[in-house]
Amino acid sequence: MMGAGPVPIPHRVAYANSIVINHLGETMGKVIAQVKDMGRYVFQTASPHVLGVAGPGSAAMEMAITNLVEPGSRVLCVANGYFSQRMGEMARRVGGQVDVLEVLDNESATPEQVEQRLRQGRYAVLTIVQGETSNTVCNVDLQAIARVAKAHGCLVIVDAVCTLSTMPLDMDAWHIDAVITGGQKGLSSIPGVSLLAFSRDAWTAIERRRDVLPHWCLDAKLADKFWNQNSYHYTAPVSGILALHEALRLVCEETLARRFGRHRGCSEALQEGIEAMGLKLLVPKRARLNSVIGISIPEHVSPDRVRTHMSKVHKVEISGSFGLNILRIGQMGEQCREHHLFRTLHAFGQSLEAGGLHLDLPAGMAALEQKLSARAMAL
Repeated sequence: MMGAGPVPIPHRVAYANSIVINHLGETMGKVIAQVKDMGRYVFQTASPHVLGVAGPGSAAMEMAITNLVEPGSRVLCVANGYFSQRMGEMARRVGGQVDVLEVLDNESATPEQVEQRLRQGRYAVLTIVQGETSNTVCNVDLQAIARVAKAHGCLVIVDAVCTLSTMPLDMDAWHIDAVITGGQKGLSSIPGVSLLAFSRDAWTAIERRRDVLPHWCLDAKLADKFWNQNSYHYTAPVSGILALHEALRLVCEETLARRFGRHRGCSEALQEGIEAMGLKLLVPKRARLNSVIGISIPEHVSPDRVRTHMSKVHKVEISGSFGLNILRIGQMGEQCREHHLFRTLHAFGQSLEAGGLHLDLPAGMAALEQKLSARAMAL
């Protein structure tokens, strides 16, 4: 499983997902407390408002937007692609007045672009992705953009579904108000149980609201009863929370610094191998997302046929895209291991050649090995 998610899960996570306990019992209370503590480390926040969601990363995204976007409030949606546009659509559905800042194809947003738009009106909320999974663009100036948005009085909502624990994101130091992630990507947990964190500023805004939110399950104040008050909201996905607990524990054991280095090193090695074969990556290096790699495919080659060949012949799964003539290879969590890189690059090159494209696969494999060897010597 080397696509854009879900990713393979460690045995310890799979085992934890096989256990069922009382969702309101004493043991569950201890598990929840530890999930919040470890979550604060991964989000890099001291905020007490870390919550889980029984649903995909999109449900966590919707919880953040539903609770922070009031009907009639103005929202600036920084849009690099499909998933960043989705946040704007969610804000419209709860009554927000949404303006979209379209970023040029395959580029990251700049603080100057954002500030220029913010000067044109009083916005209450800004939404942005750290990594746009659909086209593999990274908003590399996220910290500066968040600083600009806060200076203009915005609450900042960040989609970190494919980036949390794979690259730096410091929620408190960067003055971000809501960070969203899914379990099934960088954290290497199961799909369907997600995690988000609200800043103290965000929670003040949530508590100040007096209107009735349209979603019962996604009402943060109701969710807070379970996650922070040892009370009932709905029957929690206990097995999924146990899996998430174990996944977070593995992140903490590795440490964020080592995990960031592993992801960066493995992804850059794979990128060099792909380019050495004679292929081009979609996104310029500065704006390139490491956790999902986008490879441009010549027009005469069918991406779907390449993926099918990889799956059937080599038993390696990668992802297509959302209308672009690219293929995407994931480098998140358990995907990001050296032995997976060699198998994936070989299967990728062989499948492209089977689809009619001549490549220098030996050069690609050599470049991959050379980059990984240099990284190992540097550690």
